Amino acid sequence: MQQLFLLIGTALGGSGIAIGAFGAHALKAVLVNSGRLDVYETAVKYQFYHAFALLILGLLMYRVQSPLLNYAGIAFTIGTIIFSGSLYILCLSGVGKWGAVTPLGGIILIIGWCLLFAGIAQSVK
Repeated sequence: MQQLFLLIGTALGGSGIAIGAFGAHALKAVLVNSGRLDVYETAVKYQFYHAFALLILGLLMYRVQSPLLNYAGIAFTIGTIIFSGSLYILCLSGVGKWGAVTPLGGIILIIGWCLLFAGIAQSVK
């Protein structure tokens, strides 16, 4: 699983660069006019935070053995897709109901961080 999380982390990081650049250049006028530039930037930031989290998690898994780390990586992946994805869709579609999906992604991300904590704590015993 660690290699998978390393691959997902690099994919999220690389696509975060592309999505961020696209928003900063090609979509900037649309995002400014809709008042959603800050929302788009939040989506990109959280995508990057969790790209780095997955990279660190993947490296950590070579050292720390805990099944909880697998669940943390899954939660980071799913949570990022739901959190950032719903914000991207909200910004591009203008459909405000997508904002109601975002907290679900946030909760899954928090669960991922709790699982990471528990997995590391479990290995310190």
